[in-house]
Amino acid sequence: MFSGCFVTLLIWAGYTTVVCLVDENLAAQPTTTMEKMSTEVIDYATNQSTIMPFGCGNNIVLCETYCSVCYETHKERTMECLSSLLEHICLNGFKHAMASLNNTNWCIWGNVSGYYSSLSHCTEEISDCLLIPWPNPLVEQTFVKIHSDFFKNCSTEEPSDPPPAIVFALVITPICLIPVMVSLVVLKTKNGDGSS
Repeated sequence: MFSGCFVTLLIWAGYTTVVCLVDENLAAQPTTTMEKMSTEVIDYATNQSTIMPFGCGNNIVLCETYCSVCYETHKERTMECLSSLLEHICLNGFKHAMASLNNTNWCIWGNVSGYYSSLSHCTEEISDCLLIPWPNPLVEQTFVKIHSDFFKNCSTEEPSDPPPAIVFALVITPICLIPVMVSLVVLKTKNGDGSS
């Protein structure tokens, strides 16, 4: 059931290293990117002349390839096709990138933000090419699965109550100011001087 288009797409899903801007500091961080593609995919995408009975986005060069894969495997743009593309292109890249990190570094946002952003961009790009709204339940389910697989052991800092002295100061200040303001208003109106 695998077509030449699908195999070519999987070959294209190779990984490259790019320099990312993380936390406004320039740091070399390996990440997967959708911008670099092998010449086989470009040749296939430009030489392919499949006429599809459904529309296809044209945001990037690979939209035609994504749509061709869906047409050849599912005969239409379906969530099943989107799921296959996300699994083979986006999730494989993310899993490979996360495997390059020590699992103790998975909880440090600076280490994973580039990978996470690439995954998000990849899901959006493929959804847009297939003219499927983004975000959608499948993408949300994908991110929930990613969080349960990779980030379940990351501790989150729960916001705690401030110390009692600060709470007391924040509560008592308006309580004391209200009578003072009322007294000023009454005093001003009693004297008949309403001009200031």
